[in-house]
Amino acid sequence: MEIRIGIANTGRELNFETNDPAADVKKSIATALDAGDTHVSFADNKGNSYIVPTASLAYVELGSEESRRVGFVA
Repeated sequence: MEIRIGIANTGRELNFETNDPAADVKKSIATALDAGDTHVSFADNKGNSYIVPTASLAYVELGSEESRRVGFVA
């Protein structure tokens, strides 16, 4: 699944792929925001970790969990 995170006062966005289910990602973001945590962390499918301050979150876009098709479909 692709995740795109907009960060306030930054011209670029954070974009990465993860193997985590969308429901788990949504829950971790909602829990961090509701609890007033200072940051939320993510891990991509390459083993990289990302820590984003919750105060700087502008938006979080979660892509579909479907795998992309390659080639021609009849």
